[in-house]
Amino acid sequence: MDLIPHNPTDGVYPATGDYIHAHEVRDASRFLFISGTMGLDPTGRPGATLEDQLDLIWSNIRRILAAADMTVDNIVRTTAYLRDAAYAETNAEARVAALNGRVIPTTSIVAATLDNDWLVEIEAIAAA
Repeated sequence: MDLIPHNPTDGVYPATGDYIHAHEVRDASRFLFISGTMGLDPTGRPGATLEDQLDLIWSNIRRILAAADMTVDNIVRTTAYLRDAAYAETNAEARVAALNGRVIPTTSIVAATLDNDWLVEIEAIAAA
């Protein structure tokens, strides 16, 4: 599988350092669509802070990927649902760290979650 980043700067606003405009995926034979994943521990309890929840989210995503014989290197796109716009920078930093510095197309949306204790929910698409 080949990933070709497309991050034009002519005629379109520049992407910030934590994402790119697009990824072209060539020759992928499998795609994995990961549901919105919350920062819940194995017993279903949310992390106490935003940072705790982001750690749990990325741990949960890594486990889901492993079940499909994939890693975070296979993630080609994410969408984050944040309860508060103030969470955007912390979320971006956590995503880039979880992806080992790799930037990908992503969207963050401010939205209510189904439970007030859930501060962020992230869905992902992976390809192999």
